[in-house]
Amino acid sequence: MKEVCQVCLHHCCLEEGQTGFCGARRNEGGRIVCGNYGRVTSLALDPIEKKPLRRFKPGSLVLSVGSYGCNLRCPFCQNHEISMAGQAGLFPETAQISPKVLADKALKLKSFGNTGVAFTYNEPLVGWEYVRDTARLVKEKGMDNILVTNGSSSLAVLGELLPYMDAMNIDLKGFSQEYYQRLGGDLETVKEFITQATASCHVELTTLIVPGENDSPKEMEQEAMWIASVSRDIPLHVTRFFPRYRMTDRNATDPAKVYELAERAGKYLSYVFVGNC
Repeated sequence: MKEVCQVCLHHCCLEEGQTGFCGARRNEGGRIVCGNYGRVTSLALDPIEKKPLRRFKPGSLVLSVGSYGCNLRCPFCQNHEISMAGQAGLFPETAQISPKVLADKALKLKSFGNTGVAFTYNEPLVGWEYVRDTARLVKEKGMDNILVTNGSSSLAVLGELLPYMDAMNIDLKGFSQEYYQRLGGDLETVKEFITQATASCHVELTTLIVPGENDSPKEMEQEAMWIASVSRDIPLHVTRFFPRYRMTDRNATDPAKVYELAERAGKYLSYVFVGNC
C-alpha cells in the first residue's frame, strides 16, 4: 500500500519497503517510518562556533550528533559520505544510541563545558522523531538544543521541534528559485521555515558562496534585504566554498569576493560574519 511522506517538500509516494528521496524514511507496514532513528554516524564535542553560531553562548562547547540522509542534492556537500548514504541501500557504519543515552552523555560532559546537543552533520530533519525525542530529554536536564538544518522541511515538523529548540543555524543556499531547484529544493519553503523559526528561537543563517552559482552582488543584496524584513538582527555567515564532492573541478571562492558580498549584506544586516577565509 502506497503512503505519502509529509516531512518535506518532496512528498515521496512510497510503496511498501521503498525508501524516499532522503534515503532515511521508508514505508514499513503501510506507515512512513524514520529508518535512521538512533543510528549515529558522527559524535563530537565541538566549539559552538563550528555550527556556526556566533551570537549564541560564544566560547562554549556542544555535543554534536549526526546520522545519515538528506533531502537536498548539493554537489558541493562536505559530508556527502553520510548525507547521501541510503540512496541505493548503502549505509555508513553506525552506532545505535538511544535518546536517553545521548541525553545522559550530554549531561556527563557538562563538566567539560558542554552546554547541550547539536543535531548536525547530515540533515537532521529527515529523522526528526529522534531529534524530538532526544531534545525533550536534553531540555529536562536543563541543557540546550541546537539544530543545524537546510530548512527544507514542513512547518508541521518544525512545530514539533520548536518547543525544545534554543538555537538554529539554517542554510540559506542562495536567493534564486532556479538555484534551489538545481539543488533539489525550493526557496519559498526555506523562507517560510526561517520566518517561523526566528519567531521562536535564536536563528543564524549561512550562505556558502559558490563561484558562478550564487555569487552576484545583486543576489546577495536581495537576500540581505529579505532577511532584514524578518529581522535585521539575524546573523548571516557568508562562507567561502572549497572544491568538494561533485564540484572538485571548481576553484575555491576568491576571498575578496566573499568579503565583497559580506560588505553588501552588511548594508542591511546588523551582524555579518565571514567564514573559511
